[in-house]
Amino acid sequence: MKAIGFNHYGSAQELQMIDLPVPQPGDHQVVVKLKATSINPIDWKTRQGYLQKMFAWEFPIVVGWDAAGIITEVGQHVTAWQVGDEVLARPATTPRGTYAEYTLVDQDLLARKPQNISFDQAAALPLAGLTAWQALFEAGKLTAGQKVLIQAGAGGVGSYAIQFAKVCGAEVWTTASQRHADLLKSLGADQVIDYHQPAELARLKDFDLVFDTLGGHNQLMAFDWLTSGGKLISIAGEAEQSAKRAVQKQIEFKSIWLRPDGQQLQKIVQLMSTGVVKSQIGKVLPFSLSNLIAAHELSETKHTTGKIVISFN
Repeated sequence: MKAIGFNHYGSAQELQMIDLPVPQPGDHQVVVKLKATSINPIDWKTRQGYLQKMFAWEFPIVVGWDAAGIITEVGQHVTAWQVGDEVLARPATTPRGTYAEYTLVDQDLLARKPQNISFDQAAALPLAGLTAWQALFEAGKLTAGQKVLIQAGAGGVGSYAIQFAKVCGAEVWTTASQRHADLLKSLGADQVIDYHQPAELARLKDFDLVFDTLGGHNQLMAFDWLTSGGKLISIAGEAEQSAKRAVQKQIEFKSIWLRPDGQQLQKIVQLMSTGVVKSQIGKVLPFSLSNLIAAHELSETKHTTGKIVISFN
């Protein structure tokens, strides 16, 4: 099969087309023929070498951890899934990711794709959607009536988080550039704060929960926007001084890492199937080396709107 991976850490130019054998399923796995995948920051952070201490993998490494496609083979102990099923998943984190024509998925990480959702829409969801869900509801314990700030609402994770928070009945604020204000309000944001404007940032206060997707200085500023006893949940790591500031401010601070979960993904898919939640897709590119390089370089700017989807059609 054709896959796109790399043999050295570095820039997007390290990506190359490689030939790999079609994977064979373990007893509790299925093989999925990819119809679409999508780009996430973990993809290019891995390629740049930032995660090599966490993942001591041998080259070649194929990244990509969003899968939408059709099952072509099932392991001998798989009972809930069969050949021909249309599925989506956030597969386990391995060096054989979804920038490939076929990928392996553990059976418990699969969700069933509804007929009214395209493969492109499905592929945009798993990693970003699960990240937003777990940050808001598992770590953040968000409930109806609470006031939540979602940083960088126009991004892949942020756009899902806005919708989830609105569905649960929260008062939803988000930061974004002014050009995204109408889009984010259509997703459910009650207030869109232009982060370029100091006067706008001064309005940020009294939040029960801040969902930090940016890290660094933005994470440290967020402590001042929370009520005493509020929660700051980050997916961007722990900024220096955050732990100390959390104690000083009496804030609950957590830096979390995504946990793949098929049952949780199926709950989100149900919201999509009824139209309550939608994937925000900024760009769809056919699977090719030049397009993967371009997609990585675009994602690295951190100024994308929604998800970048790679189609195998």
